Amino acid sequence: MKKNCIIVHGCPTRPTDDPELRTYDKHWMPWTKEQLEARGIPTDVPLMPTPWDPVYDKYKKVFDQLEVNEDTILVGTSGGCTFLVRWLGETKKKVAKLILVAPWSFRAEGGSYKKEFYTFPIDESIKERVGQIIYFTADNESEPGKIGLKMFHDALGGQIIELPGYGHYIQSHMGTVEFPELIDVIIG
Repeated sequence: MKKNCIIVHGCPTRPTDDPELRTYDKHWMPWTKEQLEARGIPTDVPLMPTPWDPVYDKYKKVFDQLEVNEDTILVGTSGGCTFLVRWLGETKKKVAKLILVAPWSFRAEGGSYKKEFYTFPIDESIKERVGQIIYFTADNESEPGKIGLKMFHDALGGQIIELPGYGHYIQSHMGTVEFPELIDVIIG
């Protein structure tokens, strides 16, 4: 089997499908895809349906069309982390790496916002089927991001990488679209 990477974007708060206005599939994702493919690692960044109002089954329908095997590296950002953890728990798939960038939890807010998508039991056996679990966070991440990180790390373990000043890992927080630390983790 050949190594491949799949990056699942986050869930914006405002609806838009306009490629010029949407940001959820931008930031560091196109740059990362370009860098990985230049190194011979096929990379998919699927556009998930209505990510501002995410529905797990709709995401799953798109995601299930992609090749996932024991050499696959899964990268999620924000709400994409939630999807990947739930998907791995339900499908029992084995993958090489699970990388969660700025994992987010609306559970922290106690409301019903996107409750169907964000509320599910985390299958702790995921850690037995994933070669490496790595989290990226920042010293200036917001509270729901810190709670999301703790929630996933408490259940799954893994390595936490905290980078200074990267906030929620969006271009305006990072000051760049380049994310060489992620490339190093994917390749290393």
